[in-house]
Amino acid sequence: MTDELDPKTRALVLETGSGDLRPSVELLREVPEEEVWLQGQRSEQTRRAYKADIRHFIEVLGVRSRDELRRVDRAAVIHWQRAMEAEGARPRTIRRRLSALSSLFSHLVTRRLADLNPCREVKRPRVNRARGETRSFSQKQARALLDAPEVTTLQGLRDRVILSIGLQVGARRSEIARLAVKDFHQTQGYWSLHFVRKGGEDLSVSVNPQTAQRIHEYLRAAGHGTDLDGPLLRPTRANGRSSDGRRRMSADMVDRVLKKYCRQIDLPLGFSAHSMRATFITTALQNGASLEDVQRDVGHADPTTTKLYDRRGHNPEKSASFFANY
Repeated sequence: MTDELDPKTRALVLETGSGDLRPSVELLREVPEEEVWLQGQRSEQTRRAYKADIRHFIEVLGVRSRDELRRVDRAAVIHWQRAMEAEGARPRTIRRRLSALSSLFSHLVTRRLADLNPCREVKRPRVNRARGETRSFSQKQARALLDAPEVTTLQGLRDRVILSIGLQVGARRSEIARLAVKDFHQTQGYWSLHFVRKGGEDLSVSVNPQTAQRIHEYLRAAGHGTDLDGPLLRPTRANGRSSDGRRRMSADMVDRVLKKYCRQIDLPLGFSAHSMRATFITTALQNGASLEDVQRDVGHADPTTTKLYDRRGHNPEKSASFFANY
């Protein structure tokens, strides 16, 4: 069981003797509080983003030690913010990075390892909270994407499932990649997918009949429909490091699949896997789904977050620019 732990934790466990999975209090004290803070973030995606944000701060400021990090002041944070603006970082990115640093220092102040939170009085850039920046597809573009993969190859059948879950269920790319075969199940006679949402919430969502049909077709062709604990969506070729047939797809691969078919049907650059989620939310609301139902199915804790993805009020054909004829 210790083989499943990360190297640092495994070392701590083994030092307690006899493989006991409860490290002593003395050993736990050796775990840096910065790492405790990072592991306290429930979402893997948040942990990855926050880790990159703190690394960016350390690199820009040239921080050389943990003690030096804990002594940074407001002037250092403002210098970091100016550096990000100079390198062309978007306001939303700057806000996220400042939030990550502020979260870390709130943790350190609570543990009495830092005297103050240097981010507290730093003014953050304004962002549009009425509408998010994620690009969405038109219904015509979404239909073209759903029809783009080949139905005669295993890869095509798998990619049809990925696109359908993104566009017709609204799942995040990490949620799509983490699906197991057993997560595709029936609830009250309806085919459903079970997700572990951002933050650790469990939720089963009834899916569009077309999505269910595509999953059935893929599982029949792939032959792993009885491997309930194995990954639902799998790479179709070895990656050079492992030939394990139960290998799981990565979230980045989901993004690459979407972009592959965007190129195939000549869509412009700038779309991402998250565009499928924005398109799902807009289309579901446009076709009569309630905001509460959409919010629940996409796993948002607050309806205002769901509204950020709603593009119903965006009417390009009404742009004032079309009236500026010379």
